[in-house]
Amino acid sequence: MSGSPELPRLEIAPLDVGPLLRDGVWGARTAILTSATIPSSLPARVGLPTDGTDTADVGSPFDFSHQALLYCAMQLPDPRSERYRDAVHDELVALIDAAGGRTLALFTSWKAMDLAAAAVRERVDVPILTQRDLPKPALVARFAASEATCVFATAGFFQGVDVPGRTLSLVVIDRLPFPRPDDPLLSARRELLGPGAFAQIDLPRAAMLLAQASGRLIRTATDRGVVAVLDRRLGTARYRWDIVRALPPMRRTRDRREVEAFLRELTA
Repeated sequence: MSGSPELPRLEIAPLDVGPLLRDGVWGARTAILTSATIPSSLPARVGLPTDGTDTADVGSPFDFSHQALLYCAMQLPDPRSERYRDAVHDELVALIDAAGGRTLALFTSWKAMDLAAAAVRERVDVPILTQRDLPKPALVARFAASEATCVFATAGFFQGVDVPGRTLSLVVIDRLPFPRPDDPLLSARRELLGPGAFAQIDLPRAAMLLAQASGRLIRTATDRGVVAVLDRRLGTARYRWDIVRALPPMRRTRDRREVEAFLRELTA
């Protein structure tokens, strides 16, 4: 149930679309499914038959190991800590200063975006726009037109943003983008799957979204830059390699000094 109290709306969705697609689509025709970020759980989730499905990874034209750096800010507190928010703001200031602006900062909640924008604006000498300032096409156009400008946005900017060149040299993601625990449809699917729900729903979705966000950085063969994840779980959690393997094969570091040097080299 959703909508306002005056105009309630009932939404119904199947908990498992696999049987519907298997009976109504895959058995009747041949299909080709393509994407730059396909979660590992997709075949099972959409009911693809294991004996009649071929998969192929065609690679990428980009040299990620030389063009991009993946930075995990291991020195930050756990995202559940009261100290985390201020530490994220400090990290953003340092990274934006090193990049000379040119930053797309992505947040997993509107509140986190608003708080970060308010705090960081007072401490940097470059313009900061947020998703609240302009419609998405106008905001992306304003961002692309000015190398110094930074954009702070939420999940709607994890995909559909194409800003090649020096204007976008740093992508920051505040947290691993796990789905909200109170989403009614996902909650029902978790209940249906039981103990395997995290591995089949939450983890593949987070890995896919992080890969999509990271994909905002390298758009041409000459682009260079940094993807910074301000969530230490990317380096400590038992599931970390499931997420890292879903990302482009960027060179990895935990050293902010290395990141700052790399970013300053790009502005020279």
